[in-house]
Amino acid sequence: MFQCPKSRMRPLSIAVGLACALPQLAFAQQPESTLADVEVIGTAEEMLRQAPGVSIISREDIEKRPPANDLSDLIRTMPGVNLTGNSSSGQYGNNRQIDLRGMGPENTLILIDGVPVTSRNSTRMGRSGERNTRGDSNWVPAEAVESIEVLRGPAAARYGSGAAGGVVNIITKRPSKQLSGSLTYYTNRPESSDEQDTNRIGFSLAGPLSEKFSFRLYGSANKTDADALDLNQQYATGVTPPAGREGVRNRDANLLLRWDLTDQQVLELNTGFSRQGNIYAGDRAVSGSGSQTLTDLANAGAETNTLYRRTASLVHRGNWGEGRRSRVTLAFEGTDNRRLNEGLAGGSEGSISTTTQTSTSELQNWMLNGEFNSPLQLGGVKQMLTVGFDVKRESLDDPWSVSNSSAAVGATAGRSSESEAKSWALFVEDNIEVTDKLILTPGLRFDKHDQFGNNWSPSLNASYQLRPEITLKGGIARAFKAPNLYQSNPNYLYSTMGNGCPDASPSLGGGCQILGNASLKPEISVNKEIGIAYDKQGWGAGLTYFRNDYESKIVADMPDQVPVIIGNIQLYKWANAEKAVVRGFEGHFTMPLLGEYGDRLKWINNFTWMIENKDRTTRQPLATVPEYTINSSLDWQATDKLSMMLTATFYGEQEPRSRTSGGSGATGAELQVRKPYHLFGISAGYSFNANLKARVGVSNLLDKRLYREANSSGAGAATYNEAGRALYATVTASF
Repeated sequence: MFQCPKSRMRPLSIAVGLACALPQLAFAQQPESTLADVEVIGTAEEMLRQAPGVSIISREDIEKRPPANDLSDLIRTMPGVNLTGNSSSGQYGNNRQIDLRGMGPENTLILIDGVPVTSRNSTRMGRSGERNTRGDSNWVPAEAVESIEVLRGPAAARYGSGAAGGVVNIITKRPSKQLSGSLTYYTNRPESSDEQDTNRIGFSLAGPLSEKFSFRLYGSANKTDADALDLNQQYATGVTPPAGREGVRNRDANLLLRWDLTDQQVLELNTGFSRQGNIYAGDRAVSGSGSQTLTDLANAGAETNTLYRRTASLVHRGNWGEGRRSRVTLAFEGTDNRRLNEGLAGGSEGSISTTTQTSTSELQNWMLNGEFNSPLQLGGVKQMLTVGFDVKRESLDDPWSVSNSSAAVGATAGRSSESEAKSWALFVEDNIEVTDKLILTPGLRFDKHDQFGNNWSPSLNASYQLRPEITLKGGIARAFKAPNLYQSNPNYLYSTMGNGCPDASPSLGGGCQILGNASLKPEISVNKEIGIAYDKQGWGAGLTYFRNDYESKIVADMPDQVPVIIGNIQLYKWANAEKAVVRGFEGHFTMPLLGEYGDRLKWINNFTWMIENKDRTTRQPLATVPEYTINSSLDWQATDKLSMMLTATFYGEQEPRSRTSGGSGATGAELQVRKPYHLFGISAGYSFNANLKARVGVSNLLDKRLYREANSSGAGAATYNEAGRALYATVTASF
């Protein structure tokens, strides 16, 4: 375990305090230090984990609120977090992903033990910016997670492209000094037979192999059934109703080997394999009617897309004495995405080919990164300097994405299905204890992309202690996101024979086509936040204002472009929009009710209030997010063995787009607002002994059910299902 150095720093040196009290929160665990008398200040990374827009989900939180399958079920209860699509189209309304501060899932960077996870990038992107994907928050079973860090706003800019909204770091359990293991079974049973059942079993085993070698092995198998095909039957406009929620079959296995070379040098090898297959529920993205083939697929519980993910990493961590530490990581991630062919020509976007032919896209990512931390003292001012580097190579081969012939790009033959991007970055950060009350954390990151040039990401975060229990914090940072491999590939062609073409465009008989664009610019976001926090004897409160000014968002909004006419085809490209803005408030409040500092009973609350989330040119929302979200819970440790929890979540009104995808003004049901609603839950856990514990609960206690009323924005904001009442139970045996 990381040993805290003795420090004469004043109370504001919270970075070291965090590292001492909560070592499991670190992105990379450090080997033991034998230099206990060294006086150091915490690193910039440790300091940024205490910014206003940072939340921590502990192991205890996961056990008290176990997710049915995807970790996003729990992450969504943090301030600033919602589940949305990557646009306000609602096309894949039930495949919602983690959205931080309204910036969209594509601007949420998922990490596992600090290593980026990008398997969703193997899924084609349609013109709305949506992917038919569950995202990347479901690759680690809940039983294998030690904690989860959610970083929003300026604190996340240090992680480079894709972190403009924020970062979710999933931290897995580490090898132990004694042999230990566990076996967990989880089940979720909805009251309605039309909704998803879940069954999951997971195991873990960890311990020493010898004096210097240790290991950790975990695995799981999960099946979540799909919603019934007729779940949303009352909203059918044709034979087939809007689709419910897909099911999923998960298989995960991971092995970590640790070698303690010396007391100060550690080498870790990590390798894993995961399989995720959907269970089709009839989703058709935009089409109002389906075919008999699609109905047959749904009734058979068929898989229409299956992802195979392989990972490997080698990590070296070193402690070089006097507070100097280093980390170097080499990582590989490979994803094979096998799908029934989706309609890219002559049919609705995302609809499945009735010939049920399959194709596979292959995504490979190589990453090499590292950093070195060293304490400094200049002019009597204590500092911790961090310098680091980041090298990435991403390659994609998707033959089906270039299978359409067109006068715009020539015949299919000769067009490469491969694309790749290479980038490298250098960054420097300094954590400076200016006074006993003020800490400044400036940073600068430089990225070099082989297609999109240079990008500078400066940042400045600050913390000022007004009183021992009251701290004022704020930050500003410039973040960016490079275009993905579909948006930038000039051979990638999306076409439609009319469905989705601009409403005012002439009908030339050849429909509309959209090409990838190698001349795109990166998306840029200037993120700002300021907040105040109170923390004393179990009482806690905070309020944060955030604002993200967003430029050059990459879109394919055809109504805002003038097409090139080639024969009877209207040709468009992915393009950079002008400006957008996201702003709002986040807050939290914790009240101890019983016991010392509330260790018996406490009331925990957080909220998010979105003031604005829209494109400044079109005035359309970037995503369909609630006006407000309030999460509240009563956490009662009734006895040493029995714990109980009552939860409540309140969602505000959700407004849809005011214009159609074709560009005309929306009318009728297209303007439907999803009204405020609330969900309650209750659960109880019991530890029978040190080796056996169980928990049972009821979600959506009052059975508030919502329905998907269209496969796209044709029903305004009513584009996803909220499941009804369900009973869940989990039991864990360990040794």
